[in-house]
Amino acid sequence: MRKVTFGGAPSLDGYFARKDDAVDWLMWSKEAATIMSDYWKTIDTIVMGRKTYEAGLKMSKGKDNLYSGMKTYVFSRTLKPHKQGNLEVVSGDAVQFMKRLKKADGKDICVMGGGDLARSLFDAGLIDEIGFNIHPVLLGSGIPLFHEMKRQINLELLECKRFQNGCVYVSYRVKPTKVRRSRK
Repeated sequence: MRKVTFGGAPSLDGYFARKDDAVDWLMWSKEAATIMSDYWKTIDTIVMGRKTYEAGLKMSKGKDNLYSGMKTYVFSRTLKPHKQGNLEVVSGDAVQFMKRLKKADGKDICVMGGGDLARSLFDAGLIDEIGFNIHPVLLGSGIPLFHEMKRQINLELLECKRFQNGCVYVSYRVKPTKVRRSRK
């Protein structure tokens, strides 16, 4: 079964971007570039929500295939479903789609962007690892890394690296959880 990783570059106070989708506070480094280069070799599929897709389009000045060579799925309730090259807009149930995708042949899968889509995948037990390049800035508000979830998610630290620019890279494995049965 394919591994699903949720990741990105949040601020220390847990935001992926400002309220207007701006990421002018991100600090790129050779250390982050090396980690990303190694990571991209392990995946062949990216999934994201509509908001993340549209923010990426804005940053790329409309270049529609943001991740050349990667099969990219955008989950949306407002965009019309369609396929264009390696990009597919999906309007169906993201959890059921991801269950099928996870069982399909291929490399690992990256869940990219805001936490709205990730929340449903965490709640369904479909995310195996998380990885973040945490930036030393407090934005105060913006697009949150995580949204309220139905249950606690326990993690096991896999890696922690301090970068010269003050960023910290962390990766965690999601620990399997037993479903708690309510007593009646």
